[in-house]
Amino acid sequence: MIRVAVAGAAGRMGQTVCAAVEGADDMALAGRADPVLDVAVADVLGDADVLVDFTRPDTALDNARAALAAGVHAVIGTTGFDVEALREAAASSSANAFVAPNFAVGAVLMMRFAAEASRVMARAEIIELHHAGKLDAPSGTAARTAELMQGDVPIHSVRLPGIVADQEVILGDVAQTLTIRHATTDRTSFMPGVLLAIRRVADLPEPLVVGLEHLLFA
Repeated sequence: MIRVAVAGAAGRMGQTVCAAVEGADDMALAGRADPVLDVAVADVLGDADVLVDFTRPDTALDNARAALAAGVHAVIGTTGFDVEALREAAASSSANAFVAPNFAVGAVLMMRFAAEASRVMARAEIIELHHAGKLDAPSGTAARTAELMQGDVPIHSVRLPGIVADQEVILGDVAQTLTIRHATTDRTSFMPGVLLAIRRVADLPEPLVVGLEHLLFA
């Protein structure tokens, strides 16, 4: 049984993660940390094997450092923080860290297809659309997509109510365009990827792995 603590447990993603963990036969919810609940991350690490973090860019790194220092694996869905600093923390810990800009399987496929298409299409641009409360722009998914693609790929960010997380990659060449789009209608779309990361984080080949594609296509 994998004991899982959740940081940001009172948020919309955190609540969804807690429900998914409680519904998994091989996991137990060990703790819910959130300022709204008046529970600190340090308070839930003692009973946990894995900490799942869906918080804010300004707190995710400290949460992960605390988990790694306690020998607790970290699965992080927060974006916009210093990943290289996390790499240093993971290198000196007995625990591993896993970060994914996006935990939806469809989004990972979108990034993979876009990277392949960019090898033969002349130019590309990305439009990423998220809910109004998302703090970082561009999103981690868009930044990761552009990183994987060939050439200079501009990113356009949209923040509006009524949206969860959508992204379009538009590629253009002589007399043609190709659009690759991933749309998210509910946060439960991320849960299969989150549960996969929880199950695999202890056996990662490196102290820090970034990207769900490394678990899906390994």
